[in-house]
Amino acid sequence: MPKTMGLLGKKIGMTRVYNEMGAVVPVTVIEAGPCKVLQVKSDTNDGYNAIQVGFGEKKASRVTKPLAGHFSKADTEGYYNIREFRILNPEEYQIGQDISLGELFKTGDIIDIQGVSKGKGFQGVMKRHGFSGGPGGHGSKHHRRPGSIGMSAWPGRVVKGKKLPGRMGTDTVLKKNVLIVDIREDENIILVKGSVPGAKQGLLKLYSK
Repeated sequence: MPKTMGLLGKKIGMTRVYNEMGAVVPVTVIEAGPCKVLQVKSDTNDGYNAIQVGFGEKKASRVTKPLAGHFSKADTEGYYNIREFRILNPEEYQIGQDISLGELFKTGDIIDIQGVSKGKGFQGVMKRHGFSGGPGGHGSKHHRRPGSIGMSAWPGRVVKGKKLPGRMGTDTVLKKNVLIVDIREDENIILVKGSVPGAKQGLLKLYSK
C-alpha cells in the first residue's frame, strides 16, 4: 500500500469535457473530501505511522456509543466512512484537523485511486476468465462449459489456481497514474481522466503521488 497522504471520496458518475484543443475527454466525477483527522498513529505507540480520517458526515443519533466517544475527541458528531492512510510523517497532523481537496491535489497531477470493483455474482468461465467456449452447432453439448479439469493417474487432482466458475467482482482494485483533468474546490469535486473502480456512490481512496 502506498505510504502517502490522500483523501476519501465518492464516485458520482462519468461524463465528458473538452480540453483546450477541443478534443473530447471522458472523465469520472468524484466528490473528494473534506476529511477530518480522527486519530494519529505513530510507530512508537501503534507499531506503524498512519492517520485515520472520516468522510461522509453522520448524525449523532445514528452513531453507536463507542464510536461517539471516539468521534468526540475530534470534536465531531460522526462519519459513515473511516479509513487509514499510511504516511511517513504523522507528526504533521493533529486530531480534529480538516483536510480539503485543494491542499493535496491540483489540476494536472497524477494520482492513484483505489476502490472496490462491481460485484457480478457467480459467473462461468467464459465471462469470468475469457474462455472461448465450445462449438456453436446444435450437435455440440459443450457450448459454455469449462471442459476437462482433471489430471491423469499422476498427480490425480485438480491443481491449485485452476480457472473455474466462481464469484466475480467485489475485489479491491488500485488504478495507478490517473490524470486530474479539473478540480472544483468550492464543490469538493474532482474530475479524473477515464474510469475508476466501483459503482456509483462507491467509496474511493485517492492517493497523492
